[in-house]
Amino acid sequence: MLVKKAFKYRIHPNKEQQAHLAVQFGHARFVYNHFLTVRRDYYRTHGKGLYYNATAGMLTALKK
Repeated sequence: MLVKKAFKYRIHPNKEQQAHLAVQFGHARFVYNHFLTVRRDYYRTHGKGLYYNATAGMLTALKK
């Protein structure tokens, strides 16, 4: 029998940590939205989707 467990954690960051987390979440949202647009455009033009490896290579180029 498979038993599933879940854990919930709550963090209480101070003001400085909240600011750093907001920046990190903003970066993550930018990257997600950017590659969502890239994948949609690629699908519209080529009729097939992009795989993770292709977008991972683009992410490396985007960082530079």
